[in-house]
Amino acid sequence: MEKQLELQFENFEKLQSQCKTLMISSMDDKGEPHVSYSPFIIHEGEFYIFISKIAAHFQYLENNKHVSIMIIADEATSPILFARERIRYKCTPELVGNMDKEHIFEKFVENHGEQMIKVLRGIDLSLFKLTPIEGRYIAGFGQAFDIKPIEGTFIQIDPSKMNH
Repeated sequence: MEKQLELQFENFEKLQSQCKTLMISSMDDKGEPHVSYSPFIIHEGEFYIFISKIAAHFQYLENNKHVSIMIIADEATSPILFARERIRYKCTPELVGNMDKEHIFEKFVENHGEQMIKVLRGIDLSLFKLTPIEGRYIAGFGQAFDIKPIEGTFIQIDPSKMNH
């Protein structure tokens, strides 16, 4: 990777590792959009969220094969709000339950605290795995990168070659 691309890839990884929550875009049973959020962890390139079975997005994720997620930089630390640093992915959701997932819960404890996870494990929450298919990292104005996790690619988009 060229030096500038390597630097942008490092910034991408930094944002993804520093953020503790992600936005979720799903669809209800009528095809209407629904936006929500959840704390998350990443394990072996896949996102895991731990959500309540009574939350609307639980059934939307369970009943749909496609979901979009977004990780976005904090407004307070973003110099230009019109070009906030962000990552979005198209994902495939899968309800994986809580059995035999101690390695996932250990990461939740690391990122979100033992006491909180202990409380949450005692109520109706369940794990979903969100497998990223493709995505885009926006570093700022005119700085966009296509991400294909399965292929392991991180490619800068040339705005002059985009069809509008």
